[in-house]
Formats: sequence, structure tokens, C-alpha cells
Amino acid sequence: MLVAAAVCPCPPLLVPEVAAGAAPELDAARAACATALGVLATALPDRLVVVGPAGETLPYPQGTAGSFRGFGVDVDVRLGPGEPDGTAAETGLPTSLAVAAWLLARTEWADTPVEGLGVAQHLPAGRCVDTGREIAARSPRVAMLVMGDGSACRTLKAPGYLDERAAGFDAEVARALGSADGAALKALDTGLAHDLKAAGRAPWQLLAGAAEGTGLSGSLLYEDAPYGVGYMVATWS
Repeated sequence: MLVAAAVCPCPPLLVPEVAAGAAPELDAARAACATALGVLATALPDRLVVVGPAGETLPYPQGTAGSFRGFGVDVDVRLGPGEPDGTAAETGLPTSLAVAAWLLARTEWADTPVEGLGVAQHLPAGRCVDTGREIAARSPRVAMLVMGDGSACRTLKAPGYLDERAAGFDAEVARALGSADGAALKALDTGLAHDLKAAGRAPWQLLAGAAEGTGLSGSLLYEDAPYGVGYMVATWS
């Protein structure tokens, strides 16, 4: 059963070494992420499942390595403590889970088992919800760290250029995350999310499936679009 969730954005710029001189611009987002992960830790889960957008849907067991060397910095991470158990994907962590691993390394998790799931961005909403239900059923006390960005079309300089629909889309997502409105997340328009390059759509819908019947309450800790991309941090507990 899902007992807590944290929702965080997943730009590599959250890692200060990647952001370099621009690092202070995301200090508030980093602080909010740290607060959100603290909420997960205090829920005392017996399993932590990290989900984030990826090119294809693949599991990543505890200890799987990731790297930010592709962004020109000598920073390596692992998903939780320990070495891979031999079932890891041949490739390392996708960027979203590497960012999650970087965040987790700054939080005390004791011996809580950690596992990751990269979620294909084209995964249909129904399959996302079903996968979330499966995750919640794995243990009596499951926590989720849900990585994903909102639209990438908030300004003229945004990665997806300006789309007038983007602000409204992000506002609805922020409202749903802040109020733990799983029904609204399930109802997100997959076509619109694709048009707006909203990488968090599928992971958010996994969260909605996992949270069914739990009665969790939401809290929105951060919402901004510093680079024309919607970044949101929330907790469900």
C-alpha cells in the first residue's frame, strides 16, 4: 500500500555541478525536493520505488549506476546503497532516475530497499494507472519518488518554444499534485502532454494508480518555470 509520495522535477540542472554558474537559480527547487524526501523518510516505508520518464519502460534495481558525464561533469551516482544485483539493465540509469539518485544520496534512508522504474513517455494512461496499482501492492508500506517535469513551452526561449496552452496545463497539474487529486492526473490529456513536452505525465499517472483508496493528502511545495519548463515539487502523505 502506498503510504507516502514525493513528486520532484528531473532536470539535470538540479545537480549543481551541471548547472555550474546558474546553480543558485534552482536553490529553492533543491530545498523543496529535500523537504519532500524528508516526508518520505518519516513515513517509514519498507520499500521505496522511484519512477521517472525514460525512453522505454525498464526496471532498475538498487545499486544501478548513473552518470552526468554526458553533461560534461565528473559526477556518478547509484540508485540507493550497494552494488547492482545482476538484474540491472545493460545501460545505466536514465537521466530522470540519475537525478533521483543524486537527491536520495542527500537523504538518510537507513536500510530501506530502493528500486527504480523508467517509464516510457508514450505509455498509455490506462497502463500507467495499472502499473501504479501493481507498485502499491508490492509491500505493506510503499513510498514513491515520482520524477517528472511539466510543460517545456512556457516561454519563447523554452525548449519547446511558447505554447499558450502550457501555463494552463501546468496550473492544473500543480493543483492536482497539491490536492492529491488522482482523478485529475488520470484524466490528463496524453496528446496535449506530448505536444507540450510534459515528461512527467506518465509518472504522475502511475502515482494516481498507486494512490487509489489511500486517502492521502497533498501539499504543493514549489511551482515555477525558471527556464520555460514547469517544475513542481509536492508531497502526498
